[in-house]
Amino acid sequence: MLRSFITDLHVHSALSPCAAVEMTPRNIVWNAAAQGIDIIAITDHNAADNVAAAMEAAKDTGVIVLPGMEVETKEEIHILVLFEKIRQLRAWQRFVDEHRLDLINDERRFGAQFIIDAEDNLVGVRPELLLAPLAAGLKEVTDKAAELGGIAIASHIDRPAYSILSQLGFIPHDISLAAVEVTRRVRPSDAERLFPAIAGRPVITASDAHTIEDLVTGPKTAFYMEEPTLKEIQMALQGLHGRKAVV
Repeated sequence: MLRSFITDLHVHSALSPCAAVEMTPRNIVWNAAAQGIDIIAITDHNAADNVAAAMEAAKDTGVIVLPGMEVETKEEIHILVLFEKIRQLRAWQRFVDEHRLDLINDERRFGAQFIIDAEDNLVGVRPELLLAPLAAGLKEVTDKAAELGGIAIASHIDRPAYSILSQLGFIPHDISLAAVEVTRRVRPSDAERLFPAIAGRPVITASDAHTIEDLVTGPKTAFYMEEPTLKEIQMALQGLHGRKAVV
């Protein structure tokens, strides 16, 4: 039986240096549960150290945590990459680490990059600068995500920086994207009119949460599907077998 799953596929934890310290795995999950959010994806910048902790913290809460990451390509384009299983994300992390620039984070300038466990204890600090592009390009990134069984979504296409449209002005025909994302500043129903380059592509919206307030008040996408899985989300984005995305 199909039902609605309220979904936020773009949530940053305190591992992202631009996120608030309050964005710990357990705090994110508990607030999502309190708000009736069924599915979230933890999508930190170029790293995934807090995803497993969020999945552990979500046990018995009713919230499903999808493994994910927000990657910055060498063209300075932000792409959400989502997977079904944590093992796929770990393979993806190896790919990202192989293409990481040799830069160290300056906490005073960019913020700290906290690794936190499922009980919200500080485990460590990621030393590499996560707010930096990889040496891998857009096609290489999206092709690798597909090879590992994941999907790629173009982040915040309505923003004047770090989006596929701000950086390229168009979407290359050979890039595999499951959807494009708009922020709260744009109604998804207006997206194709405002950005003709996305014509025919599925559109979602998400909070891009960097604070708990973002998570609570930010936009969500409702997916009508049978189960809270990435496979079902893929079918909903394609409008298959009665599944659909409502934004």
